Amino acid sequence: MSLSLSNKVNVIKVQTKKDRDRAISVLKRTYDQEKHWIYDADDFFPEEDLERDDISWFVSQVKDEPVGVLRVMYNPPLELYKEYGFKQLDSGLDVEAFVNENKIAEIGRFAVLPDYRRYIVVVAALMRAASQETVEREYSHYVTDIFEGEKHSPYEFHTRVMGFKPVATHDVGELNCPNRRITMILDIHEAYNRIRKKQKWIFRFLTKGWSDELHSKLLDRD
Repeated sequence: MSLSLSNKVNVIKVQTKKDRDRAISVLKRTYDQEKHWIYDADDFFPEEDLERDDISWFVSQVKDEPVGVLRVMYNPPLELYKEYGFKQLDSGLDVEAFVNENKIAEIGRFAVLPDYRRYIVVVAALMRAASQETVEREYSHYVTDIFEGEKHSPYEFHTRVMGFKPVATHDVGELNCPNRRITMILDIHEAYNRIRKKQKWIFRFLTKGWSDELHSKLLDRD
């Protein structure tokens, strides 16, 4: 993880129209102008999201410049995945039962400006803010989609650093991208304790500012 930016990145939770404009500026430059995955960044982040309790948007900034964005949707509807032609991988996991039996949050809308993609700290700072809120709300798992073979896919970060596990695929989705989607799931309790034991520097970064009460929600008693 680059130390050159570690003390210069801050993350805000989007709460105002001005915050939303900052998020949209990142979405416009990445999802719209660079990748052509969406037609209108304003529609992609509707203003109504500011009033929704089940959706949180976060923006990472460097010297007050918005450089990354991420969205968390709590209790995502399983019907949405069914519409996309959900195909289970041979993981032994009954995805439908899993979603119905656990507190799931969908994490996505990851976007980082090109000049900052080599700095893992930008993505990690977004994950830190999102995961703190998710644990505070006592959600147990994340679900996310990544594009198979896409040049800037966060697959390596999600699997190698965070510990997401592929469970299904689908061929279509909200974004105008031809690549197959891989749906992945993260057990937050399991990831917390694995990173705590094996990736101590990353663990300290991801949990910086956590209260003892928050740690106690996830900590294995060795």
